[in-house]
Amino acid sequence: MAANPTACRHFLTLFDLTSAEARQLIARASELKQLLRRGQDYRPFPQRTLAMIFEKASTRTRVSFETGMVQLGGHALFLSPRDTQLGRGEPIEDSARVLSRMVDAVMIRTFEQETVERFAAHSSVPVINGLTDRCHPCQLLADMQTYHEHRGDIRGKRVAWIGDGNNMCYSFMEAAQLFDFELQIACPVGFEPDAALLAATSDRCRVVHDPAVAAAGAHLVATDVWASMGQEEEQAHRETLFAPFQVTAEVMAQAAPEALFMHCLPAHRGEEVAAAVIDGPQSVVWDEAENRLHAQKALLEFLLRSAS
Repeated sequence: MAANPTACRHFLTLFDLTSAEARQLIARASELKQLLRRGQDYRPFPQRTLAMIFEKASTRTRVSFETGMVQLGGHALFLSPRDTQLGRGEPIEDSARVLSRMVDAVMIRTFEQETVERFAAHSSVPVINGLTDRCHPCQLLADMQTYHEHRGDIRGKRVAWIGDGNNMCYSFMEAAQLFDFELQIACPVGFEPDAALLAATSDRCRVVHDPAVAAAGAHLVATDVWASMGQEEEQAHRETLFAPFQVTAEVMAQAAPEALFMHCLPAHRGEEVAAAVIDGPQSVVWDEAENRLHAQKALLEFLLRSAS
């Protein structure tokens, strides 16, 4: 394991990859997917351990990282605040110093982006952002892999994000830069995405307040729940404001005929998306969910090799 906190790569946002690295990574994810489906034994990381720190609940993130590390020949440890001194107030910096002397990589799913940044700054092994309130970069790797497998290169295509300007929207904005596509964002007034990132990505990202306008000609339409974890008390208020932003069959009809629909899940049918859309022929949400496993295996391979 690396001894110098600055000697390894971390994955805290999509911008921790170059465009070339991001494209190579999703191509590798598809290769690993095919290896698994052929039953080919590929375990390059025996005796390697991934620590998984969860301050937010998870289904796809936990199962995909834990399964992926095992399939790569290693081991994954699930750590919640109840199981560690982090939950009792140990400084993040101290936890990072200790854990990174014992494990080979750390995945953190938490609330504040600052948490993963502080942890990475004091870790001697790769740190992966499994989700924060700011961004969800692992999900976008799976999304880009899914699009590529169904439709080929997303370069030059149009993507519609419909809903809250949340962490998923933030990562779609970063993806627009890395993968070179146009992003149309439709959200209620007052729920626009991060202004600084919007300014930095203005050549590829634009905010509108009409889902039909955002979806017009889109090759991919994506959405997320209206109230994320930690926002449950806002649910009723948000339902009223976001009701016009449901992805319906009528919204999808504005998109290109070959458009795909994506959702990071879990989904609330009848709220952010109509059942006819998420369960319809344009939906690729189950491939998208599965690809979390393959994209993260490719990411783990990339980071562990960069740290060796």
